Amino acid sequence: MPSFHNGSVEIAYLDEGEGLPIVLVHGFASTKEVNWVNPGWFSTLKRAGRRVIALDDRGHGQSSKLYDPAEYHTTLMAEDVRALMDHLGIKQFMVIGFCIGGPMVWNLIKNAPQRVVAGVLAQPTGFDPKNPNYYTESNMRVWGPELLKRRPDITPEMLDRFLGKIFRTNPDFVFTVTRDFVRNCQTPVLILPDDIPAHPYAVAMEAALLAPKAEVSIFPWKEPKERIPLAVRQIRSFLKAHQPT
Repeated sequence: MPSFHNGSVEIAYLDEGEGLPIVLVHGFASTKEVNWVNPGWFSTLKRAGRRVIALDDRGHGQSSKLYDPAEYHTTLMAEDVRALMDHLGIKQFMVIGFCIGGPMVWNLIKNAPQRVVAGVLAQPTGFDPKNPNYYTESNMRVWGPELLKRRPDITPEMLDRFLGKIFRTNPDFVFTVTRDFVRNCQTPVLILPDDIPAHPYAVAMEAALLAPKAEVSIFPWKEPKERIPLAVRQIRSFLKAHQPT
């Protein structure tokens, strides 16, 4: 994978195809290289004749592995996307965010409204007041201990601060923007809700109902598996409909 530097952070990415780019933003806590190419979304969109860009978020895959709690949160992860677009000379793009990538899509729309043409939020992360500590506790149970084994330079306290930057800095709604922002957002978004603790259905649907240019997929869209092609067709139709002329 090629890479570029955003300040001191090295970001690995893939860039293939032609036309208005679709940027893929993966979920949180990947423990190995993010495999966009086979199988899945990258290849599916590429086969549809689209230019597809996918990046390893900072701290993931082949991107920089440093875990400085002061430098890792969703705002800076979204800034990495903007920096990559600048690096590639891209003015406008579409974006698909998975899991924590959903809040990052909102962050990108907030901070670069003229550049983000449309956004897709697939099984987005959100804050559930009935389970307020879910993200920090679940990551400290499985992902955290595995990371500490591989990285003796990281302490549990550093890891807790890192998770706190992401999930406790603004513990409400979608973490990165307010309900008023979503209510006034004029960027088209397509939301594909999930219904597990990490991807609360209520938050996804609240955002879909608030956003004036939102569309929502069938639910559930991942099960049975026969529904997935329908969801993919809807994503393609949505992106095509909002392609600038």
